[in-house]
Amino acid sequence: MKGNGKRALAWGLWFHFWLVILTFWAGMLVIFWAYIDKNSPMIHRACQWWGRNLLRIAHIPVQVEGLEHLSPGQAYVFAANHRSNFDIFVLISVLPGRFLWVAKKALFHIPVLGLALSRMGSISVDRDNLRSAVQSLERATAVVKSGVSMIIFPEGTRATCPELLPFKKGVFIMAMKAGQPIVPVSISGTRFIQPPGVIRMRPGPIKVVISPPINPGAVKRKEELMAAVRQAIDARYDPDFPFGPGGRNS
Repeated sequence: MKGNGKRALAWGLWFHFWLVILTFWAGMLVIFWAYIDKNSPMIHRACQWWGRNLLRIAHIPVQVEGLEHLSPGQAYVFAANHRSNFDIFVLISVLPGRFLWVAKKALFHIPVLGLALSRMGSISVDRDNLRSAVQSLERATAVVKSGVSMIIFPEGTRATCPELLPFKKGVFIMAMKAGQPIVPVSISGTRFIQPPGVIRMRPGPIKVVISPPINPGAVKRKEELMAAVRQAIDARYDPDFPFGPGGRNS
């Protein structure tokens, strides 16, 4: 057990070394291309290069189901469960087309990464300032209406428990106002790789299941949309993947 802990720490330190290096270079590429053309496909390619190489360095295999539900050129609001930073690397690697993020304000303060997020048009949310958060969601609504997909984590933070946390209502108000389909995305396996707040990591497989899009126009209230998205994510999210019930504890 002690040896396993040392290996997990060594893996974590090795990964974070490369995380810093690749984030710097990918961030600089995004900043460069965003100054030339904020809509340049090179921005998405740089982001995918970043995510895929991080997964490759970490020896993380990813299996994806449900890409056939997505139509080329269609803007979506992707709603995913959140258990680890690896959720971000995976989504960047597997989702097609251009998309932006609704992300916590702290990420925009990280050197290079923060400027890259800002320059590409992602939305900063200050969770401690209600008025600012509402304004951020209004900007996100305008972005999605313009035809650019957006990724949200409706739980609002990385959860440390296997079960889904209560969903935040604000992002669903945004989705309904934007009028674009919302796509539930279930990510399994990342909570075992690197839980929140720790450096150590244990490589393992990740499973991503993309559910059929839900048309917000088909529901009358945000609570109905929230319940439909939650049900779809929960139905395809396996908190014990890849170990099965009673497997490794987090």
